[in-house]
Amino acid sequence: MNGLDFGNRVALVTGGGTGIGAATAELFARLGADVVIAGRTEQRLEQTAAAIREATGRRCLAVPTNVKDEEQVRHLVQKTVDSFGRIDILINNAGGTDMLPLDKISSKSWDGSFALNVTAAYYCTREAGEHFIAQRSGAIVNISSTAGTHGVKGGAHYSSAKAALQMFTRVTAAEWGRYGIRCNCVAPGMIASELARRAWKKANIEMNTATSHVPLRRPGEPEEVANAIVFLASDAASYITGETLAVAGGPSLGGIALD
Repeated sequence: MNGLDFGNRVALVTGGGTGIGAATAELFARLGADVVIAGRTEQRLEQTAAAIREATGRRCLAVPTNVKDEEQVRHLVQKTVDSFGRIDILINNAGGTDMLPLDKISSKSWDGSFALNVTAAYYCTREAGEHFIAQRSGAIVNISSTAGTHGVKGGAHYSSAKAALQMFTRVTAAEWGRYGIRCNCVAPGMIASELARRAWKKANIEMNTATSHVPLRRPGEPEEVANAIVFLASDAASYITGETLAVAGGPSLGGIALD
């Protein structure tokens, strides 16, 4: 069996309208899956869904959703099952934050970061999990960040939320493995999505300087993260669960200067 064959499977990708989410949804479709993409911007979602359908010939459904809203998440998962008859894969990709120094982080910003980066994944996992448990199978991949592993200055709220997501991944895997459900996590580093490129340009970030600590000396591309996500959701990773995989161009280490 081809471990990367997703024929007759249905994948739900949150934050699926742009960047890593859109690249992941398209890759699932190219490998045979029917796909549901969720996000807050309906127009962009519909554009992405149409592009995926045209490029792959697979079904791709856009469902506008604020994943921080419990009722909207319930609707999203039910819409997926009603439209395709099942759900096999959940990718909790929605996330993000505004970077702020610790003494400038308001309670609202702190709570908002956890709502988007942790609680939303909990809502989606809980709702999809009912179907996974009933069918005794399912694959979940949560999208964290290297900030959740190493931390990042200016992102105490974001780093803490992503670290929590990685622990949520481990506990989900430990509790639900008996049902044939796997749960893993991908922690991207500096990824050159469309939104990131615009932000870097606005902030006058010079790529050679910004990636000088990255062994591969470049930012990653959304498609490179998508490859890791799809692998962890596939049968090729059938004995991998509860793990966090960094997609970050290599480890950043201290020590003597080599350049």
